[in-house]
Amino acid sequence: MKKRTFLAGVAATALATAAFAGSHGDGPVKVGFVYVGPIGDGGWTYEHHQGLLAVEEAFGDKVETVYQENVPEGADAERAMTQMALQGADLIFTTSFGYMDPTINVASKFPNVKFEHATGYKRSDNVSTYSARFYEGRAVQGHIAGKMTKTNKIGYIASFPIPEVIRGINSAYIHAKKVNPDVEFSIVWAYTWFDPAKEADAAKALIENGADVILQHTDSTAPQAAAQTAGNVVTFGQASDMGEYAPFPRVSSIIDNWGPYYVQRVQAVMDGTWASVDTWDGIGPGMVGIGEISDAVPADVKAEAEALRDSLASGEYHAFTGPINKQDGSAWLAAGETADDGTLAGMNFYVEGITADIPN
Repeated sequence: MKKRTFLAGVAATALATAAFAGSHGDGPVKVGFVYVGPIGDGGWTYEHHQGLLAVEEAFGDKVETVYQENVPEGADAERAMTQMALQGADLIFTTSFGYMDPTINVASKFPNVKFEHATGYKRSDNVSTYSARFYEGRAVQGHIAGKMTKTNKIGYIASFPIPEVIRGINSAYIHAKKVNPDVEFSIVWAYTWFDPAKEADAAKALIENGADVILQHTDSTAPQAAAQTAGNVVTFGQASDMGEYAPFPRVSSIIDNWGPYYVQRVQAVMDGTWASVDTWDGIGPGMVGIGEISDAVPADVKAEAEALRDSLASGEYHAFTGPINKQDGSAWLAAGETADDGTLAGMNFYVEGITADIPN
């Protein structure tokens, strides 16, 4: 029978030397997960936890899993990772951008433990990075949003001004603007990944200002509930399907499918083939899923969105294809030119037409 441990709190454990580094030997591989939110958030952390469950399903008694939820980004994260390493973890998944430096710091002290950091860019011999091309899903959402808005005002609840979030805003805007030249974006920065009260307040403020479509890069279902109460406001599930709000206000979703990647990386530890790599997959490989487009979306718009999804999946179309200018009007991509991954990975600018500022 598989074993799982839930760490209820972050112990103030002293840092250890490399001699404490985990090694699974002949026993089960011990796999740790550090979560920024609760596993019941209905979004980001929920889907990472589904990945943990996929690991247990795939390997049974060959693995022991341990997880800790609601770990703040910063010193608490470093303590949580240290605790897992001291308790014999062979592989630790750290599942939030703000865990990047803590992951690197702890990994340097435990060179025999493998670490996998989600959405970051710093690697070392025992630290891999992985993320999903969420911006592909934002393109599909933008298309639907541009077609369905009646006020031409789309609200976007953003978490933190990091490249991942800025990419998503740009992609959604580009594809909404393509099908509706009159569309305007209003962006509210929540400065949180998961805070239902803040997310609800942001949604209500956007709706009061005339937005009849709400997109979000935060993790709770609170914006869905706010839209449902308001009525006639379209939303999209974030990170998980959020299908309890379908067919309306939630008309589709971006679904993060981490399970296959987690299973693959655990298998690599078992096989002794694990190596530090950077993985950035999208709709095609299945890391980004597009939730069912509900019948609240007109049939022709649904067909167009599905065609866009399929062209992104096949690689026939890139979400950032020129001509595209930067917000200040300077040229970025010429007609037919596509963005390179380096620029996308470090994106720190809005595209032309977005009137908001990026916070420092």
